[in-house]
Amino acid sequence: MKESKRLKFPNKSLLLAAFATCIGGTFQCGYNISVINAPTMHVQAFINRTWSDRYQANISENALTLLWSTIVSIFTLGGLLGVTIGGTLSEVWFCCRKGTLLSNNLFSLTAALLMGLSSSVGLFEFLIIGRFLIGINAGIGLCVEPMFLGEISPTAFRGALGSGTSIFLTVGILSGQVMGLNEVLGEEQFWPYLLSTTCIPAILQLLILPWFPESPRYLLIDKGDEEGCKNALRQLHGLDDCDSSLEDIQKEKSNLAGFQAKKPWELFADRSLRWQLLTIIVINMAQQLNGVNAMYFYADYVFLQSGIPLDKTPYATVGTGACECFTALTCGLLIECLGRKVLITGGYILMSICCIFFTLTLAFQVINVSPVFPYLSVACVFAFVLSFGLGPGGVTNILNNELFTQTARPAAFMIAGTVNWLSFFLVGLLFPFIVIGLQHYCFLVFFVVCSSVAIYILLVVPETKNKTFVEIQNEFKSSEKASTSEGSGTTLLSTCL
Repeated sequence: MKESKRLKFPNKSLLLAAFATCIGGTFQCGYNISVINAPTMHVQAFINRTWSDRYQANISENALTLLWSTIVSIFTLGGLLGVTIGGTLSEVWFCCRKGTLLSNNLFSLTAALLMGLSSSVGLFEFLIIGRFLIGINAGIGLCVEPMFLGEISPTAFRGALGSGTSIFLTVGILSGQVMGLNEVLGEEQFWPYLLSTTCIPAILQLLILPWFPESPRYLLIDKGDEEGCKNALRQLHGLDDCDSSLEDIQKEKSNLAGFQAKKPWELFADRSLRWQLLTIIVINMAQQLNGVNAMYFYADYVFLQSGIPLDKTPYATVGTGACECFTALTCGLLIECLGRKVLITGGYILMSICCIFFTLTLAFQVINVSPVFPYLSVACVFAFVLSFGLGPGGVTNILNNELFTQTARPAAFMIAGTVNWLSFFLVGLLFPFIVIGLQHYCFLVFFVVCSSVAIYILLVVPETKNKTFVEIQNEFKSSEKASTSEGSGTTLLSTCL
């Protein structure tokens, strides 16, 4: 396209706006997913002391496990609620996209205060409330941030800037792992400070993001503010590229004339969006059910078997986080060159291969065939994490944004986020039982998931690189017409044309 040829590098103002958006969004989510792991023993000891002081009796092991599981897992329930709040607030005139992101920091700051004070006031209930609030923060961020990034980005850079979602998520996970090391804030006396550091990204976003405008697409299409849209485009895209971006938004507005913002249930009733809707449901379920969480679960065991001492396994885990962070960055650099479809399909294919090899290496490791297999298992762990970061981890949120136009996008993100968080919750609930029942053969289940999703994407999902939202929508419509004319026997195959 002409725009992609003309643009060489994103405007500095656009990059800074993207940074401010991501640091208080997916970075927060990733940080709070990983930071809770390091102080596990310290928090459990605090709960035990608090219970003993309060009831003059030691807490039972089952009750302690239940309270700790609640502290960890209530983050997921908060995220599920946050998706609904984020999708709703982003459409309200007094909040909009940017306002929702800024007001979202209230949850983070309150959570940091509660978790930081929990030890000094002797209330472990503050940890439960804090984790729930930070879960809401994460849910809103994962819903609104990709939407905002996609709407402020030029078409030629939409994929690269959209990958900021996954880059900052993985950087957040890595940062949480590093902050939890004993050399930083991993010692017992520092765990309240460790959990309260979630206020730092919130403060950064509150200091930086207000200097940047609202989404130009939202200003013109939703509010009808053409002058505000032009000013926003000049600041974010620069004077040279303002006109072409405005023309793209005006075309989308004309295409949506007479349409109102859709509700989630209206998307299910709209036959013209059925393939887009099915696609985001499939890829968001797969993002949690593809086995990457299981791979992290097995990582400590694999590292121990390969000869890494127990006190050094956290550093090896940081290594896997660094690998995922590196591949997310690589995905951001490659996505405008190779396209979305190649990266996400290739990622799932590589993950399928890793599942087979990991199952074999663990099986041979159990029967002690050769001392080399523990090291091959370590290689499989890193290969799997690299494949996930290069494809599904980086592309999924971009497709959530690109497959829908302005009126359907908030509702689509609510559905995608709900599916994602529910799948996350189910993995946490069911995975221990899957491991007990299948042991290392559980990766054969993930092989089926990864290979099935790769086939689905190959057959159904079109390439969206360098296409406007209207062009992507029209491509799905043409595929729908082709499938109707060719008959039900070729419906699935025709959608990839």
